[in-house]
Amino acid sequence: MSLATACADADAGSNTVLQASGSTTVAPVVADAAEAVKAEGLDITVATQGGSAGGISQLGAGQIDIALSSKPLSDEDRAASPQTDFVPTQIGADAVGVIITRQVADAGVKNLTVAQVQGLFEGKIKNWKEVGGPDLPVFVYDKEPGRGTREVLDKYLYHGEKPPPPPNSDNFAIVGGNLETRNKLESTPGAVAPLSTGFVEGRDKLAVVSLDGISASTQNVASGKYPMSRPLYMITDGKPKGDAKQFIDYVLSDKGQALMTKHGYLTLKRIGK
Repeated sequence: MSLATACADADAGSNTVLQASGSTTVAPVVADAAEAVKAEGLDITVATQGGSAGGISQLGAGQIDIALSSKPLSDEDRAASPQTDFVPTQIGADAVGVIITRQVADAGVKNLTVAQVQGLFEGKIKNWKEVGGPDLPVFVYDKEPGRGTREVLDKYLYHGEKPPPPPNSDNFAIVGGNLETRNKLESTPGAVAPLSTGFVEGRDKLAVVSLDGISASTQNVASGKYPMSRPLYMITDGKPKGDAKQFIDYVLSDKGQALMTKHGYLTLKRIGK
């Protein structure tokens, strides 16, 4: 599946192109839904420039019709675009995992405490043997600020406090979208990164660790027991109307919600919404 690049040449009138952009977590579901509603006469493009924060910013600037977000709207988001009436529609939920390579997991790293995850991402734990793994250097891929995945990790590690600056290390790099993150994880021995668990299902080279003894199972995410779960949103300026409402209604329908399951996410029904 390819994600279409947002078109800039949408003409007014009956053939208007509906533009959606933002989270690389939400985008695969929305891209599949866009393909499915073509038969209904809806023309939709999907982009992922800047992740969740980018989508929200583009919506605030009037550049797109629907922002895709894997993070709740913040006061800062609203303050940056006071003229925009941000209305989020939740379409499902997702778990962010601390993802490691299969080599490290098979050598003994099955669970990490919050202190150990902090140590890894702050560059204080430099070798996997320090947490019961192999004698192998740790390489951290962290998400860039503004990404929904990064916000979930920061909330888990720092409970709303400002995280420390990135470590000054050759074994630390910032990545953007989910596909880039997964590719880096699979190609780097000893790598660790925060990533939606839906992106690593069926990937033999990668493993999801438990956090403080709690696995990222469907049940634990649905109940809220797993500490790094998050809602997924489609956001509009004002209540959805016209083509945007038709499209969001499709994503909320049984057929649309089946796409959530296809991509490893939880449906609204599964989380009791």
